[in-house]
Amino acid sequence: MDSPAPDPIVPDPAAVALARILAIMARLRDPADGCEWDRAQSFATIAPYTIEEAYEVADAIDQHGRGMPGALDALRDELGDLLFQVVFHARMAEELGAFDFAGVADAISDKMIRRHPHIFGGEAASAGWEAMKAAERAKAAEAAGRAATSVLDGVPLALPALARADKLQRRAARVGFDWPDADAVLPKIDEEMAEIAEARTTGDAERISDEVGDLLFSAVNLARKLNVDPEVALKKANSKFEGRFRGIEDALRADGRTPEQSSLDEMEALWQRVKHRGA
Repeated sequence: MDSPAPDPIVPDPAAVALARILAIMARLRDPADGCEWDRAQSFATIAPYTIEEAYEVADAIDQHGRGMPGALDALRDELGDLLFQVVFHARMAEELGAFDFAGVADAISDKMIRRHPHIFGGEAASAGWEAMKAAERAKAAEAAGRAATSVLDGVPLALPALARADKLQRRAARVGFDWPDADAVLPKIDEEMAEIAEARTTGDAERISDEVGDLLFSAVNLARKLNVDPEVALKKANSKFEGRFRGIEDALRADGRTPEQSSLDEMEALWQRVKHRGA
């Protein structure tokens, strides 16, 4: 009796899809037959697109959270755009002989296994999560030929300013440099407001800018002590403002006018009306 035929090997769909996008990227960057625009790019020119795609992922997630139809389809597409950015950077690094996409994937896999010894085996971690990350930052600094001398090392300069302020404050708080609670921050905000008022009397634009920056930094401190993400809070405030101002425009349009053709008092009255409707 003949032996049963072995089961056919079914390719992993994820592996097939990944191989496809890597091949597409290689073709786009081909020196002879590739896309002229893609061949001309560098890490620096692609970086803004990478940041933009990350924000578009966040926007799709926000749409899903608000129950908007099609949000998960949008998230799939935006995650694909973000993945393409990773593939693009990895391909350029491979062309320089530095690393390739496999190296990127292996590096993050190794890091996650190292940070979760209680999940993937090995001895229990003797240091906490933050201590492990600090050790990793020190190792990276050593490899780059510089000393890691500050708990603030490694906070990316490219972060949005509010998010970076929050991260800097959290780092400093780990070593005890922090306000005890939100009540302690409030007087600091009053102090910064007074310093802005004083700076305005001088007419010194640079000083005024500095004092406004200090106020914003203190506001981030207050948000942190209240367990509020300042970036998310400001995003919500932006959305609220946009919705209410569009309401003003709609009301004026119904009256055959534009904001330019109305007074501030009229627009303020419409703002209050929109606000009271819960917008």
